[in-house]
Amino acid sequence: MARRYDPERRQRIIDAALRVVAVKGIEGLSHRSVAAEADVPLGSTTYHFKTLDELLVATLRQANEGFAKTVAAREALLGCGTDLATELAGLVGEWLTDDRTGVEVEYELYLAALRRPVLRPVADECGRDFADLLARRTDPVTARALVALIDGICLQVLLTGAPYDEEYAREVLARVAGT
Repeated sequence: MARRYDPERRQRIIDAALRVVAVKGIEGLSHRSVAAEADVPLGSTTYHFKTLDELLVATLRQANEGFAKTVAAREALLGCGTDLATELAGLVGEWLTDDRTGVEVEYELYLAALRRPVLRPVADECGRDFADLLARRTDPVTARALVALIDGICLQVLLTGAPYDEEYAREVLARVAGT
């Protein structure tokens, strides 16, 4: 039987891994579960990703890219005539008031770096890139503090199930930003 050329297979496997994590958590992620979700042979997942860690790195990288696109789409965030704290609080609100599944998956993959050192550079890259972007509006130390605060707010909302309080977020972000 001739081998079928499938240039999108690798991407379908990564997309399937994101869906598996969304439904079963990181502990439910395996080559077998991803192959079933992507509707590809098991050998395809192991061909493209020799280890589960390789698959996790690619999955976290894709989640980071989705986050970066969301940030980049919010042009007012970089506008000098806008209030940074208000823009950031609004951005966090967009993440947390819509379907939270994507944010939950991102944080689950991000926190997996605690136990999987191979994920640490990818997890760190996302925070550094966000801080670098914010440093265009403030100094680098404040930008890093804002990223840490946003992570804390997001984790508190996700872990407690509490509704997102945009006014509270704006107030504490303004304090850190010095505005």
